Amino acid sequence: MRKPLALILLATSACAPAAGDGIDLANSEMVDLTHAFNAQTIYWPTSTTAFRHDSLAWGMTPGGYFYSSFSLSTPEHGGTHLDAPIHFAEGGQAAEAIPLSRLVASAVVIDVSAKATADYQLTVDDVTAFEREHGQIAAGTIVLLRTGWSRHWPDRRAYLGDDTPGDASKLQFPSFGADAARLLVEERRVAALGADVASIDHGASTDFQVHRIAGTANVPGFENLTNLDRLPPTGATVIALPMKIEGGSGGPLRAIALVPQR
Repeated sequence: MRKPLALILLATSACAPAAGDGIDLANSEMVDLTHAFNAQTIYWPTSTTAFRHDSLAWGMTPGGYFYSSFSLSTPEHGGTHLDAPIHFAEGGQAAEAIPLSRLVASAVVIDVSAKATADYQLTVDDVTAFEREHGQIAAGTIVLLRTGWSRHWPDRRAYLGDDTPGDASKLQFPSFGADAARLLVEERRVAALGADVASIDHGASTDFQVHRIAGTANVPGFENLTNLDRLPPTGATVIALPMKIEGGSGGPLRAIALVPQR
């Protein structure tokens, strides 16, 4: 029997729905997890460039029709973006080599927004408490950390904890802790880590252990996400497709979630 066009079967990972199940787009809410790129986009303080969108053409042509075109320039790491494993792991996968099964997968949202402070790091206890309530996180799952920090966007000082140009030594914001990352990456074998903050390492980190743990296992990171408050703890599917930059250590990301409406 031919299925309706609205019934789209997404091949994800080990945590994909059972055969025959799927995502009914007509009965799913699409949630945009992406901040728009513009002059207010937040980049790492040491970045020497920022977002540029310059007009090449705008207006009516001699042929009587409207035409517009722009040039685009942006660092890889800013706004809602991908961290490819090679960002912190020599020999890790570059942006174009990341399997789609790590970018399109079932997702869980670990919500620490009620207790997240500027120096909070996700703990193993946070993960195991989540699993006691919702079941063990399956291999191939995208794990999203909700800190509530996206409410500060695009206020650099509030979002990063400091707005000193060229200086990343005073940053303060929550994120994953190293022990929790090891559990998720090495034991749960998750597909990707994502967070609604500027880094999958907390702001004050100087050794970037979470990036190194993830990168060594070819686990990508999704940073500067938003609207995680609109996702359930389990049940959503995330589609996180970055620019396919050959050899890239990251790149701008358009991330969405599909949330079944029951």
